[in-house]
Amino acid sequence: MAGIGVKLTNIYKKNTLTTDIIGVGYSTVVTIAPMLVVIGALVLMEYFLDFSSVAYITRELFSCTVLYIFIFSLLTASPFNSVLSKYMSDVIYEEKYEDILPCYYVGMFMNILLSSVLGIIFCVREVIVGKVDIIYVFTGYCGYIALVLVFYSMLYLSICKDYKKISFFFAAGMTVTFFLSLLLVKIFHWSITYGMLFSLAVGFWLIACMEMSVVRSYFRENSGRYREVLGYFREYWPLVVTNFLYTLGLYIHNFVFWTTNLHMIVVKSFVCVTTYDMATCLAMFTNISASVIFISRVEMYFHDRYKAYSEAVIGGRGADIAITKKRMFRTLSEELMSLARVQFIITLVIFLVCMIFLPQLGFGGMTLRIYPCLAAGYFILFLMYAEIIFMYYFNDMKGCVLTGLAFCLITMAGSMISTHFSEIWYGAGLVAGSFAGWTVAYMRLQWMEKHLDFHIFCNGHLLKKKKGDCPSPKVFDRYEQ
Repeated sequence: MAGIGVKLTNIYKKNTLTTDIIGVGYSTVVTIAPMLVVIGALVLMEYFLDFSSVAYITRELFSCTVLYIFIFSLLTASPFNSVLSKYMSDVIYEEKYEDILPCYYVGMFMNILLSSVLGIIFCVREVIVGKVDIIYVFTGYCGYIALVLVFYSMLYLSICKDYKKISFFFAAGMTVTFFLSLLLVKIFHWSITYGMLFSLAVGFWLIACMEMSVVRSYFRENSGRYREVLGYFREYWPLVVTNFLYTLGLYIHNFVFWTTNLHMIVVKSFVCVTTYDMATCLAMFTNISASVIFISRVEMYFHDRYKAYSEAVIGGRGADIAITKKRMFRTLSEELMSLARVQFIITLVIFLVCMIFLPQLGFGGMTLRIYPCLAAGYFILFLMYAEIIFMYYFNDMKGCVLTGLAFCLITMAGSMISTHFSEIWYGAGLVAGSFAGWTVAYMRLQWMEKHLDFHIFCNGHLLKKKKGDCPSPKVFDRYEQ
């Protein structure tokens, strides 16, 4: 995300209320706008197509299909994104642009292979056991693969700093989705849920095609060095583990509650807990602004401190290195505290608004009893993720893996325990897991501050590592005359 900082700095430096609003709007557009556009399209389709008039089981089948498409497309993409992002950043720094297409193709093949295999297994069960129409299942599968490609290509456009194009593609795709659904249902009299699902799949494919065309237009040369990409997975496997554990931890508490007596099984294939899943969605949106705040402030402040330290390491004096290091970690600490303070105020205001107005909109009962604890959990979770990003800056792969492992395992164990509590404590597992991950990450950052000189200057190798026989320890032969 190191590319919007200049734009944000130019906006905020005028220091007026108008520019502050523009800065927040710009940050929102480049971070969470695609998600908001998709949700908006779904809401509009449900409203104008009278989704509530559809039979309950049909509505739940559609809702579960969309839910599974999003969750598992994110999960299957998570093992690849971090490593591919690292590889692409390195080749761009080295100006080896011809190596980007091999990275793009290798990553796409691996991602699609994993996603398609898991998707086919599930779809076969949905057809055979659930007795769902094969055309409906195939349409959902196409939408799932399309979303996998969307998330995959977004990685490359994000590194190229094309955030505006990403938002525009989502807006165009979801606009086509909305009007196509109206055409299919109102004019051609398709069923409401299938018309919505088909239109959604078409919209995702349109977004994926536009993203892929832009990537191909940027990078036309192909060096054919595919093996080097695979070597990055071997060398930077901690990135694979960290990103997968973090993404899994986002949903593992939902998976735990899907195994309880609260769960609902749709067509003997889909499992969900509507009240808990809805509370999770509300809690995530309550704290999603943390992403905008973090990106804005890190791009504007910490990145410059990190750059100054790096330049001092390359060609500065010892005193310059010490001073820039102290300034960098002071800024890091200030940004974490600032993020916590600002996000706490935002979370509290949104929480109060939800508790007051959501019951009037039909959201109440168990959902709002579960919501407070989950909101607290996601508040800590986004702070933890900010720490993980800082550890990426310092290449602390061990700390990232430990953080992801603590977060995921304790969230799962805590959620299993919290299923035996009252409803208000159902989210305690997420709170415990997020706090454990935050604590591990904070301790690693403290350790990194104390040992950064060793980490920077003493981890290199004078001789290149390679496999082979160990050379003889004999240095010279001594001859006596």
